[in-house]
Amino acid sequence: MTNLNERICIIGGGPAGISAAMYLQKKGYTNYEIYEKLNKVGGKSYSPKIKVNGEERSYETGAIMGAITYHAVHEVEEFGGTSHADGPNMRRMYRDSSGKEIFPFDIKKNFSIRKTLGLLKLKKQMKKLVEIMNTKYKGYDCYGHRGVAQGRYSGLDKSVDNALNLIEGENPNLKDLALPFDQFCKLNGVEEVMRIWIGPYTSFGYGYFDEIPAAYVMKYLDTTTAIEFVNMRLWTWKDGTQSIYVNANKKLLHPAHLNTEVVKVVRPAEGTEGKIRVTIKDADGERVEEFDKLIVTTPLDYFAGYADAREEEKELFSKIIHEKYVDFIARFDENAGPTISGYIFDNMTYDRLGHAMVYYHRWEDLKGNCPSVVYALRNHLGSKDVSYDYTIDTMMKDMELCGFPVKERMFEQETYYCPHVSSKDYADGWYDKLEAMQGKQGTYYAGEIISFGDMEDTCAASKDIVTRFF
Repeated sequence: MTNLNERICIIGGGPAGISAAMYLQKKGYTNYEIYEKLNKVGGKSYSPKIKVNGEERSYETGAIMGAITYHAVHEVEEFGGTSHADGPNMRRMYRDSSGKEIFPFDIKKNFSIRKTLGLLKLKKQMKKLVEIMNTKYKGYDCYGHRGVAQGRYSGLDKSVDNALNLIEGENPNLKDLALPFDQFCKLNGVEEVMRIWIGPYTSFGYGYFDEIPAAYVMKYLDTTTAIEFVNMRLWTWKDGTQSIYVNANKKLLHPAHLNTEVVKVVRPAEGTEGKIRVTIKDADGERVEEFDKLIVTTPLDYFAGYADAREEEKELFSKIIHEKYVDFIARFDENAGPTISGYIFDNMTYDRLGHAMVYYHRWEDLKGNCPSVVYALRNHLGSKDVSYDYTIDTMMKDMELCGFPVKERMFEQETYYCPHVSSKDYADGWYDKLEAMQGKQGTYYAGEIISFGDMEDTCAASKDIVTRFF
């Protein structure tokens, strides 16, 4: 039964936490608090400002783009009064590991019969993938993963025509989505499509196709979103993706408490009533607040470290894997930087761990004076991680190979990225076990792991949880 007077604690002020508060507020809840340990909201949707040529502009270090399938993000946009109508256009080119420009998808450049046949094969397999995802794998394109391992689907619809409405059904073929994406493609005879998916997937830190269950890949880059990406019909935000959550936070009845860390959670014993005692730490010290319900939007594997986690929580959360994604904003000598974003396809394989996979050029009018964000991964399931220092050094050398020696690194960071579970744990029903725990001891689990590591699926997961449980 809905009780609008309940006091609700939201841990985390990223896209999941801000959108959860928004959806609660829209539903009539007014007694909620958001605790964010950083000095900013938006989480990995971070858009620091840099002054170039006397003008301060936003640059992206995490989330970059959106598309017509970003329905939940659009709801947050509208709530906060943010628009994606005036963001810069996205453009890209391709390079090999030596830094040389290549043209893998342009049939007229470096023409050969082999290349032509390869592109025709890619086009044919892309058409096949669209068909089988809409038929054989009907139901795949809803947010979330509950039921998939059992051949069911239940979640908010991602389609343009039925956006964010609950859809449910059975489809035994969905079990195939637990396979690593490369095996899924091989099973269906569409291996060539990985050439398209790898750009917006692996290069932006979501992992390698031999380790990531196909469900994560296809729910993030459903065929509609992938086609929008190929055709560059994408959203960007003039003031950066972080502005979406900054503006929404301002419209909340209770904006997030920044620089406020949750250091302890004590819940009533399972099956009993009582208050949830949350210890928070800020500039004034530590204090305990009492709540009726708890929404955890920060990493669940971290939650087990400061909360009174049950054994089933510890066991389940210990199976979470995350990517170690490194990025920095690069500045160059005057007029010596790239004038367009670049994808280094050869570096998007795990044997090239630590190498720069993409550099993102945001402001077209700044030309070679625009700082660029450079990205790399340093871990792969089953391989030894390369060191952080090695990764930074290698990224610098890669940029020099591309003809853009880096003069200065800014906002350098390693990010906890794309939390997920292995194919085995996915097939064993990890998400259904998590679903069975929703609401126990007044606790609800949201955030990236629930759906996928991008801000759209994260916001949609918050909507789904608020809709079903509050």
